[in-house]
Amino acid sequence: MKLDAAFFDTLSRLRLSVGHKSSMNMSGNRKSVQKGSSAEFSDFREYMPGDDIRRIDWNAYGRLDRFYVKEYMEEKEAIVSVLLDTSASMDYGEKKKSDLSCMLAAAMAYLGLNNMDRVILYDVRRMESPFSAGGGKKAFARMADWLEHRTFEGKADMAEAVRRLPARGPGVTVLISDFLQEELTDRDGNAVSQMLRFLNYRRQKAVLLQVMAQEELQVELTGTRNLIDMEEKSVLRLTLDASGIRAYENALREFTDRLRRECAAAGAVYALCGTGTDFYELIFQNLRMLYDI
Repeated sequence: MKLDAAFFDTLSRLRLSVGHKSSMNMSGNRKSVQKGSSAEFSDFREYMPGDDIRRIDWNAYGRLDRFYVKEYMEEKEAIVSVLLDTSASMDYGEKKKSDLSCMLAAAMAYLGLNNMDRVILYDVRRMESPFSAGGGKKAFARMADWLEHRTFEGKADMAEAVRRLPARGPGVTVLISDFLQEELTDRDGNAVSQMLRFLNYRRQKAVLLQVMAQEELQVELTGTRNLIDMEEKSVLRLTLDASGIRAYENALREFTDRLRRECAAAGAVYALCGTGTDFYELIFQNLRMLYDI
């Protein structure tokens, strides 16, 4: 699916919500913990030698007979980090999960760049070589090209990738994956909650976009089948009947519900993104909780 100009025109009216104020040193559109000279008033403080006399509030001087200067919130860029799962399991489905994942990453990158944030794209299998860009929408073409050259093969470890994220200040971290990794699916483990606590410690608003193929969400196969693990290349011969499909659907529902609960408990955002859902509906309706409109 190609994203047209009308899609990006609508997307440009939205802005990713950031849970923490920025403290970066580059100019942008986010409110910083630092004081500066943007147009939004913050507070008064008493005049100190060396302050810009143009910031003196003469009305306050007339009332109080003391000099006060106006302070304003300084606009800074936030960091939008997007971690893309490029394991072999993402290359599954008639409408491939990998295609939807790249489109979601492109949308998140565009939102960040459009609002003058710095966007860093990570291939989870190659965390040492991220793609970073800022300075507005003019950088989007290079990011789109980077996404088009991703390959989906082998194994990936999302939890380890998150642990390897460098500390870059407050921002948004978007994880795009099916999260079908043993460490994350283990119902007795706490890898997901640890991952979310780590991101919260790093002052990141965590967003988990779980990408699933329509065939995974709604199983229609019946009979005896050879199920091939796309990453391990192992084969499991299985007879699929009504009871087996129900057991699978219950296990999947339990897993997605657990992801949703753990994200809610951690103040993170979770969304299940199926390849069978219209992309416009997914971005502009299902993911509306991501935006400051």
